[in-house]
Amino acid sequence: MRGEKKIRKRFIIEGLITLIIALSPVLFYSYKYMPTNTESLDFYLFEITSNGFADARTAFWFYLIKLIPLTLLIIWFVSNKQWWYHAILIPIAMYSFQLYSVVAKDSQKVDENEIFYVIAVTMVVVPVVYFIRVKLIDKHVHGIDLDAMDTELQILKEKEELRKEREKLEQRQQTLSKKM
Repeated sequence: MRGEKKIRKRFIIEGLITLIIALSPVLFYSYKYMPTNTESLDFYLFEITSNGFADARTAFWFYLIKLIPLTLLIIWFVSNKQWWYHAILIPIAMYSFQLYSVVAKDSQKVDENEIFYVIAVTMVVVPVVYFIRVKLIDKHVHGIDLDAMDTELQILKEKEELRKEREKLEQRQQTLSKKM
């Protein structure tokens, strides 16, 4: 019973993701069907104003060219199982900052200063991705297993400590035999 609920839930989630991906081209070009030269577009749940653009259609277009790729990148990031999937965070950050600048009140300057924010994100993501890559290359290509190396080093340390203790015991034994 519990397994059926899990399967049904997964089926629904995957179906919604597939629907979003399939509808993304239609959503991307939906601005073409909006009226021109209007100050606002009224939808059932929200209203889009011109927000510093020439008209509401242009603002809607700017929102879509940032939101649709951002949505697809997020789906890709969440569903990816490759070692490099953290690199997808860089374009996600770029589109996020761009979307924020477009949605911000009176969008006079669009896509100008977001590069500084993206550079900051890149400075964090790239070393993480490189570190993961190095670990995987060492293990799978060069056959270097760091855990096995750590275990071997620990064994060598223990052997060295035992050797030193044995030497101390031998010295004590020699001193005791000299005393007798």
